[in-house]
Amino acid sequence: MVAFKKHALSLDEQIHTLSARGLVVTDPVRAKHYLKNISYFRLSAYTRPFYIPGSGDEHRFISGTSFDDVLRLYIFDRELRLLLLDAIERIEVALRAQLTQVLATRHGPHGYLDSNIFKSHYNHQWLISELKSKSERREIEAFLKSYQQKYPDSPVQPPLWMALELLSFKQISELFANLRFPEDQKPLTKHFGFQFTVLKTWFHSLSDLRNHCAHHSRVWNREFGTSPVWPRKAPKNWIYVPEKIAVHSSPAQTINPRRRLYYQLVIIETLLSKVSPGSGWATRLNGLISRNPAISRVHMGFPDNWEEEPLWILAGIQSK
Repeated sequence: MVAFKKHALSLDEQIHTLSARGLVVTDPVRAKHYLKNISYFRLSAYTRPFYIPGSGDEHRFISGTSFDDVLRLYIFDRELRLLLLDAIERIEVALRAQLTQVLATRHGPHGYLDSNIFKSHYNHQWLISELKSKSERREIEAFLKSYQQKYPDSPVQPPLWMALELLSFKQISELFANLRFPEDQKPLTKHFGFQFTVLKTWFHSLSDLRNHCAHHSRVWNREFGTSPVWPRKAPKNWIYVPEKIAVHSSPAQTINPRRRLYYQLVIIETLLSKVSPGSGWATRLNGLISRNPAISRVHMGFPDNWEEEPLWILAGIQSK
């Protein structure tokens, strides 16, 4: 077993370390400001693409790499996360709305308290306990407090349209994935335009992506743990995402776009076209990418000529 022996570095020592590894730091005062407000550890994740291949633990930088190159990649990733959060919010809200409409009209405002509408392996008791806990907190949502005061003889758990507002996207996606009856599933699949088996993996994947964004984790050059299902029967004018593309700078290295951000972007735009047509989100995405031509698209899983695919053209992206 190897003991951890690294010691914390001062800001000056951090800059010295970066410079000693070959990073060009033209303005140490400015660099210190960013290190103070971003942190050396967080920023170090964005230095890796600039290392000389094979430099090992020495982490030597490619000649000419500057602190601004690293910072530019960090800022791009931050702007990308904000763009993703905007899109995922629309999809999440739409899923909540559809679940409310379908389940409340079919099973009643408190129908979700019946475990029989969910699959047997769903932890329904957790759902009941979670909502009861939220209902008993000292600080609760105003709508929940109003419900309790107005209807003291009703279940402590609120009606479905309130309950779904108290759950996270992750919890909502799990509830959706565990709906038992096809009659509950069909209106939802019709609204979003894909089979239930596909949608449940999409929402699960997007909830994970949303958490990465909300917790400021890197989404550029990330291979995601969840793998959204590829539809067996893709709709007309949808997109083809290959299972393997080569990294231009190192042809022997390949990336699976279906486990990278690109496939998530395809899913997002596909769902947005249903729930928020005309949002212009794809145009903003393309604008962000176009403004940063030096940032590797391959590491996000983008295939060559991606903007020429029908999905993106229909979304308003013009071929470059």
